[in-house]
Amino acid sequence: MMFRDKRVILGVTGSIAAYKTVELLRLLRKEGANIQVIMSEGAKNFVSPLTFKTLSGNDVLEKQFDDMKHISLGKADALVIAPATANFIAKASVGLADDLLTSTLQAFSGPVIIAPAMNDVMYDNQISRKNVHRLRTLGYEVVEPDKGELACGKKGRGRLAELEKIVEALESAFSPKDLEGKTVLVTAGPTREYLDPVRYITNESSGKMGFAFAHAAKARGAKVVLVTGPTKEKPPAGVKTINVTTTREMFGAARKEFKKADIFISAAAPSDFTAKKNRDKIKKTETLKLKLEKTPDILEWCGKNKRNQFVLGFALETKPGEGEAKRKMKEKSLDAILLNTPKNFNCSEAEGVLLQGRKKKKIRKQNKLFFANEVLTEALQNA
Repeated sequence: MMFRDKRVILGVTGSIAAYKTVELLRLLRKEGANIQVIMSEGAKNFVSPLTFKTLSGNDVLEKQFDDMKHISLGKADALVIAPATANFIAKASVGLADDLLTSTLQAFSGPVIIAPAMNDVMYDNQISRKNVHRLRTLGYEVVEPDKGELACGKKGRGRLAELEKIVEALESAFSPKDLEGKTVLVTAGPTREYLDPVRYITNESSGKMGFAFAHAAKARGAKVVLVTGPTKEKPPAGVKTINVTTTREMFGAARKEFKKADIFISAAAPSDFTAKKNRDKIKKTETLKLKLEKTPDILEWCGKNKRNQFVLGFALETKPGEGEAKRKMKEKSLDAILLNTPKNFNCSEAEGVLLQGRKKKKIRKQNKLFFANEVLTEALQNA
């Protein structure tokens, strides 16, 4: 589990979004974290301390002067404040310590993650923006709120960020920085091969897997280049992203970036075939005959043209396909290959089997970000 034996302080302040923190606590506990909840006085208006006590297995802390708790709590592995109100952010930005949570923040030297939640008018206020900026200059990780429907009924930026983003920020804080100085190239998503201006050949890939690998590599200190086909996924901050549509475009971009990469992760699902594109829309009354041609094999080209790069490929099979995966690994000169199934398409979790030389490692079903991290750890330690 990603956060096994990690001690995380979860600070909850007085926002209606506090009810979401209950689910955040559940997610962190599921991944093995030991959670200590600190509630502000205002937070108790929205969620009962008993709820957090029951789910965390620890007493909820709330009194400021309680056996110097803020000093001992400073030895935890991470501090997460979610939701963080405008009031808390203002106090934190100037070092005010008038309750247990702000006092703990003052005594804390580990990674701090702050997830604001408030009305968009408050968040866009120039004072709030300056306070958030100051928190970042102090080294705190601020997970920007999302746009959406707010408690007042209007839409705007101020909703507590999706819990997965907060978990990702915590995962980044705990990630080993073993890829510092390395450049990692990742391909992600599907490609489209157009038959006419509106129709195309594609597949069910969402791009989530490739984006998870890009995020994991970035969190581990790498310079990351992400070449992605059409997808709704948002690239991780600080990642160079190249958007493409066709397999040939992806091949061109990947081939160019591969020369500068140390590691190549081929997580995309490019179309294997293409057809000559009709200039005009094909009419339904026409008899359609397609002459398909093979598209460039991006993974094979990279495998056979590598110098000192580490190349990780993917083998998606609908039947037990370990033999086929091993064949691809050998024929395409890959360093490792991940055998997976269509079940991993368009969902937030993944599982698979990592094959590397004679070694075989089953990667359990889990969040794709955690999955990507485990694959990287296993593959690179055997490189």
